[in-house]
Amino acid sequence: MKKLVFIFLLGFSFQFSAQDLMDLLDDETPKSDEIVTSTFKGTRILNGHSIENRKKKELEFVISHRFGRINLGIEELFGLDQSNIRFAFEYGLTDNLTAGLGRSSFEKTYDGFLKYSLLKQKRGENSFPFAVSLFGSIAAQTLESFDPNFEPTFSERLFYVGQVLIARKMSPSLSVQLTPTFVHRNSVALNADPHDIFALGFGGRINLNKRVSFNAEYYYAFDELVSLTITNSLAFGVDIETGGHVFQIILSNSITMIEKSFITETTGDFFGGDIHFGFNISRTF
Repeated sequence: MKKLVFIFLLGFSFQFSAQDLMDLLDDETPKSDEIVTSTFKGTRILNGHSIENRKKKELEFVISHRFGRINLGIEELFGLDQSNIRFAFEYGLTDNLTAGLGRSSFEKTYDGFLKYSLLKQKRGENSFPFAVSLFGSIAAQTLESFDPNFEPTFSERLFYVGQVLIARKMSPSLSVQLTPTFVHRNSVALNADPHDIFALGFGGRINLNKRVSFNAEYYYAFDELVSLTITNSLAFGVDIETGGHVFQIILSNSITMIEKSFITETTGDFFGGDIHFGFNISRTF
């Protein structure tokens, strides 16, 4: 019996000594940096892009809908009789570089973009407080001109957008993003319209649970078109993550879904009832 007790105490002592040794080695071993992931649930906050990219060789199919204004009343089924749609494919060329192609029914516009993850938010000894991505897009409007005296060339139908996406995951439940934006138009409706428009976007996400979040987004344009009565784009929505795709339900005063349009051409007054119900749905392959 005494031998059994001695063996037990010897084993118990050895276990603690080994654990102390492992703890000592762990303290002396440099801890690797941890890259912060899943700042947002999908590649869009609502209308605009989020910091998120597709993984290498992932293909995402995105369908976006925006319906007419809710304040159109029952005759237009609160805007559901009207519809603007965009289809797009987005592909991860690398983990840090995504390319996309899309087509919108609004003004029959084709667009393409590249989004590159430049810096990652990190925790650890070499921590970095936020993530930075670069976004660039080009859009071509193919709708025929209604002015018989003006037939734009292909170059005159082009629009360019450049953005810096700066995001921080404040906590597991809260993420925010700041988006400085530059929009260039090769042609304008009036000579008084600016060819170049600068804007600043604000976006955020609050997790309600593991699969559902509440999102908000706002773009302030520093320059405005004279040919349109412009308001700033505002949107609220909910992200629902369901396995292979993210479903977004959106309320916005913008009916369009590409940057050159919703940032610089929104005319609806959100608080005046010019609200468009819509959704984004994506499927990753």
